Parts: sequence; structure tokens; C-alpha cells
Amino acid sequence: MHFSPNIRWGSDVPELSPFHLAFPVHDLATARAFWGGVMGCPEGRSSDHWVDFDFFGHQIVAHLTQQRSDAHENPVDGHGVPVPHFGIVLSMAEWQDLADRLTAAGTAFKIAPYIRFKGQPGEQATMFFTDPSGNAIEMKAFADRSKLFATS
Repeated sequence: MHFSPNIRWGSDVPELSPFHLAFPVHDLATARAFWGGVMGCPEGRSSDHWVDFDFFGHQIVAHLTQQRSDAHENPVDGHGVPVPHFGIVLSMAEWQDLADRLTAAGTAFKIAPYIRFKGQPGEQATMFFTDPSGNAIEMKAFADRSKLFATS
């Protein structure tokens, strides 16, 4: 049996472990409006300095700070992919619904929604955008999620 650090094995069905990610924001009210409103992530615990959000079953935490990191880009499929970035793999229907919601909200995409690696192993729908604090986000989907790590 292959072991993956992100999967807990019980009986015969693997269960994905939720990840935790803390990231900087410059304003908690703006973060709440974006992550809770536009992205539709339910809010969890909070304080005057941070807010937890349920990011598709994963815990992300917006921490109030003035510190900014320098973002870079790497070329992927003819686009400049922002680094660092984070995101999640959705179903195609969830991805399309989110792309439509972000477009309707006037989101300025770093890379507009499109199909990457068309006809190749790892073909995927992807889009990149930033939250109001400049954190880069990639949301993606696979028609066949079993191809997530496909090389051929």
C-alpha cells in the first residue's frame, strides 16, 4: 500500500486530512467580505487579530499583519503563475460555479479561467486571482480527479 502524508487510511476508503494554512491580510473586515462573502467560506473562530474560515473543509486563517511577501511568477503553460499561491481542487461543476461567481463579483484574474494542458496528462481547469491583501489563489478542477498526479 502506498502511503501519502495527506491521507488517513481506515477500512478500505482513504480519508483526506484537512490542511491548515495561515496567511497575512491587511484588513480583517475586507478579508471577511472576500473570504466569507465572495468565496462563500463560513467563518469559524476569530479574534481582533485573526479569522478562521472553512475553505472547502480545510482551515485557513487570515492573520492581521502589515508584513508583505514578495510574489514572483513562474512560467506554466504560457502563463506567469504567481508564487507563492494556494488553492484547492474542486469538481468541474463547483469550479465553474466559483468562476461564474468571481466573474460576477468583478474579480481581476491574474490568469482567467481556462483549461490547462488540454489533451495531455493532467488536463485541468484553472484560474488564478488574489484576495484583497494580495494573496495569490489557484482554484482548479479535473474532469477525472484520478489524473491529479498523472504523468502519462
